[in-house]
Amino acid sequence: MRVPYSQRCLGPKVYPEVPDGGWGWAVAAAFFLVEVCTYGTLKSLGVFLQDLMEEFGESNSRVSWVISICVFIFTFTAPLSIMLSNRFGYRPVVMIGGFLISLGTITSAFTNSINEMYITIGLVSGLGYCLTFLPTVTILAQYFSRRRALVTSVASSGESFAIFAFAPAFTTLKEHIGWRYCLVILGTIQASVIGCGLLLCPIIIEPKLVKEDSEADKDSLSLKQTAYKLENEQTRTSISSTVSRGSEDSGVTSLSASNVDLRSAGAESKALMQWGVQDKEAEVEAGPLNPSSPKLMDFSVLKDAAFIWYSLFGLFATLGFFAPQLYIIELSKSRGVEPSMASYMLSVMAVAEIFGRLSIGVVLNKVRCRKTMVLLGCVVLLCLVLVAFTIVWEFWGLVVCCALYGYFMGTVGSIHIPMLAEEDVVGIQRMASSVGVYVFIQSFAGLAGPPLGGVLVDVTQNYGAAFYSCAVGMGLSAICLALVGPAKSGMCQRQSRNIDEGRSTEEEEKMSQDSNQTFLEVDLAPEDSPIRQALDQDNASVI
Repeated sequence: MRVPYSQRCLGPKVYPEVPDGGWGWAVAAAFFLVEVCTYGTLKSLGVFLQDLMEEFGESNSRVSWVISICVFIFTFTAPLSIMLSNRFGYRPVVMIGGFLISLGTITSAFTNSINEMYITIGLVSGLGYCLTFLPTVTILAQYFSRRRALVTSVASSGESFAIFAFAPAFTTLKEHIGWRYCLVILGTIQASVIGCGLLLCPIIIEPKLVKEDSEADKDSLSLKQTAYKLENEQTRTSISSTVSRGSEDSGVTSLSASNVDLRSAGAESKALMQWGVQDKEAEVEAGPLNPSSPKLMDFSVLKDAAFIWYSLFGLFATLGFFAPQLYIIELSKSRGVEPSMASYMLSVMAVAEIFGRLSIGVVLNKVRCRKTMVLLGCVVLLCLVLVAFTIVWEFWGLVVCCALYGYFMGTVGSIHIPMLAEEDVVGIQRMASSVGVYVFIQSFAGLAGPPLGGVLVDVTQNYGAAFYSCAVGMGLSAICLALVGPAKSGMCQRQSRNIDEGRSTEEEEKMSQDSNQTFLEVDLAPEDSPIRQALDQDNASVI
């Protein structure tokens, strides 16, 4: 029976090993569009900041809570996203998330107060962002191994392309049709995420069976050889014991003892062969072809010291992820830049961010040192750029700062989540669970970042003050990231010591069990048995 084309095209993809391509390229394209409709849209909402303040008569801090609630829900519900993906699959979760994103953005165009936007964009769209982004980046990491960093960096550049296109486009468009219709158009574009969800086909790794069959034959042959050696050894032992006891036993007794030894050897060899077959069957049943069902959520990563420090890095770094894009336009206006030119600051950030994302992927594919050290260097430089925003007052100085910020923001933003798949942090085996916990921890900084900047702006009447909180958070994140390596090394050393101690303990127990078994055989042997007679002869010779 022929399989329908749709099932063959959109069904599970089976590979003998991680493909580093194949259907993964379609998943990468889907992730590119998801980046456009999630982070790209979220960071472009700063275009409407002044319009919302004038429309609803609210302050900077009150309006910035729209972005904060959205980011908080986006990250706080990360464990829910991972649980639903493990339970129902990535595809339906992403499609539902795309529907929620579009619904929240479109309905926000018809709101009458900022409190209503807290619900539409903050809650509804925020939940949609979470259900869409995390499952997509998780399944993308499963399709690639050697090229993972490069492909993820290129695919995540969709965020930068969105900022580059949306910022000037909606700045011009809102002058003609108003900000409300701009949100309707934006929500319609975000509905394309539903189609992206269809491309997220699950991947199944089935190793080739040829090697397994040859290995099974070798194992069975070695078991048979071991059994035959055991029979021969028992036979030689019985014959030698017969010769040594020729003056005490008749030929019949020796022959019967030899038969007993042979029967016991045959039983032992048969048991050995059956054990080997059962062990092989158990190994096949528990192999990669029939993996156990994943846990809905695994919080055991919280016992990993390296993961804790890396999560604290993400917590503090999030303070600098959203506030600069939200306030850069108003900062430029306050420092004498024309309003028509101020919107292009976001475009400068976006173009530089594209180059940052592409370059970091190439660098990580070539470096031999720990990849977390490369990330640490980018975070330190990003912190210095945030400080520079507070002391620059001219147009070209702001352009340079925006370019540098966009570049280093691209390097950090594109790899800080996929970095969890590296052995420097937790590894690909535990990424599906750790990414939910990691983003959940980030949620608290995402909630506090934009409002904290808004409060500083309202108090100081200086938009540059918002960048101080971003710089402080980025500096703290650099300290936490620097401690990931030492924590990982210490944990590996402890694990190796525990393994060595466990092996030595097992060897001692095995030796004690063998000695106890020997004494037990001697004690339980009958008076006329060869074992008892040999022991009596040894004792007599000693006396």
